[in-house]
Amino acid sequence: MTAYLDNSATTKPCKECTDAVCRMLSENWGNPSSLHNLGIHAMKEIVTARTVIADSLGADKEEIIFTSGATEANNIAVFGAAKAKKRLGNRIVTTAIEHESVLQSAQELEKQGFEVIYLKPDKFGNISENQIIEAVNSSTILVSIMYINNEVGSILPVRSIQRAVKKANAPALIHIDCVQAYGKIPINAKKLGADLISISAHKVHGPKGIGALYINKSANLTNQNFARVFGGEQERKIRPGTENAPLIAGFAAAVKNIDLSSVQKQKIKELNAYAKSRLSEIKGLTFNSGENASDYIINVYVPTFMRSQTILQELSANYGIFVSNGSACAKGKKSHVLTAMNLDNEILDKSIRISFCRNNTKEDIDLLADALKDLIKKHPRS
Repeated sequence: MTAYLDNSATTKPCKECTDAVCRMLSENWGNPSSLHNLGIHAMKEIVTARTVIADSLGADKEEIIFTSGATEANNIAVFGAAKAKKRLGNRIVTTAIEHESVLQSAQELEKQGFEVIYLKPDKFGNISENQIIEAVNSSTILVSIMYINNEVGSILPVRSIQRAVKKANAPALIHIDCVQAYGKIPINAKKLGADLISISAHKVHGPKGIGALYINKSANLTNQNFARVFGGEQERKIRPGTENAPLIAGFAAAVKNIDLSSVQKQKIKELNAYAKSRLSEIKGLTFNSGENASDYIINVYVPTFMRSQTILQELSANYGIFVSNGSACAKGKKSHVLTAMNLDNEILDKSIRISFCRNNTKEDIDLLADALKDLIKKHPRS
């Protein structure tokens, strides 16, 4: 038996997604920019998909730009907003626990002379509304804060960003990385007050290599403000090049199968509670995720002499259990999120992330808890 509990890294594509991708590759393979029937039929699929994604965000289809994934979407959002607003101010507000695609973009803008404020979390990865209000001033041109942290699951007060911007009378654009929130909680771009929202297909049982960026019509994030690729009219010139119609169709098929019902919410809530109950049986194990974190993510310290990367390898090779030690994009590096939370080196070195999806069961949790108990018994902390 195996248990896949690394859904914050990626999810298994649903059948509807793989069917859509295969259909586009084998039957509807025309270039969407071609003006003959094959091209027109492919373009119709993209228009339909764009509408599906837009509806899921309470947006208009013209406000959705398809990208190669959330990393590219985050880059376009951060650099595009900075370039669009640079004449109106110099300050960018973000947090120290953002995804690397936002953090490294902000660090690059610092080198270019922008002032970047990195809000620090508490020991459970929380950022307060007051921190955001105090950081945003009249020269702030961008506030980029994730909705749900990808490593510890902390839910950040993104709804307060718009109030902070208005209070400071700032010209700021608001970017929210919704990768870990999309498909798990309802998201409405207008109600969030967001100008820019990043999402990814492979976190919602869609294909890898495709994501989207919501750009509010009033944000004016055009290729005159941001351009890294030239030579095409596609995606409003913001991301030109032949559209990846198969993956776009697969993305839309997955989105159609997102379950935001109260039944699904309760299922994950119960799964989270059961996991915490079983894991609490392990002496010395502690939780890095707070009580108010997303039910989809639990980050724990494992009391063993092995470092987290070895724990993962042992669980995978000997028990058929798949978890992670943080963001998959970090490739095994020490977690910048746990570091920002000011946790001890012992915890930094021996923590793992457990993340759920709609396919997980209590049996998966039992396999994990029993495996960790056995692993710690064989390799106790010295």
